[in-house]
Amino acid sequence: MSDDVLSVIPTDPQWQPDQAAGERAAALAAGMAPGLPDGVASGIDVTWHDALTAIDCGGNLEPIGCPHCRASIDTEWYADLLEEHAGEGFPTLAVTVPCCGAATALDVLTYDWPCGFARFEIAFWNPARDWFDEDDLATFAAALGHPVKQVRAHI
Repeated sequence: MSDDVLSVIPTDPQWQPDQAAGERAAALAAGMAPGLPDGVASGIDVTWHDALTAIDCGGNLEPIGCPHCRASIDTEWYADLLEEHAGEGFPTLAVTVPCCGAATALDVLTYDWPCGFARFEIAFWNPARDWFDEDDLATFAAALGHPVKQVRAHI
């Protein structure tokens, strides 16, 4: 069985809210993305990651673009990076892209489906909605005290 995960993360990959702000956002989360009916597993996970963690789109991943030469980057290269850093996270987002050899950062690559990196995440498992709208994201941002973005994964 596959799952869909809709994650809300800070726009700054290094930023983490304090405990009170995280709890405010978690309290809002329950009413904003109810799970699917008929026994489909759903839930909300709120996580403070110790290191930069990839919040990727899973099976939704399409070609990745290089911000320097505009070439398409093979998704296998990205998948290998994720596997290499699984569990311990990323010490830095600095990377040399395989297409043109430019030094850049993982969070500035062009992802067809949104991907991100974060040290804080609110993950909605199998929500009964596809995306949050701008008003919803503004509500999360106000509760956290920092702008947010969203990533939808199919795993």
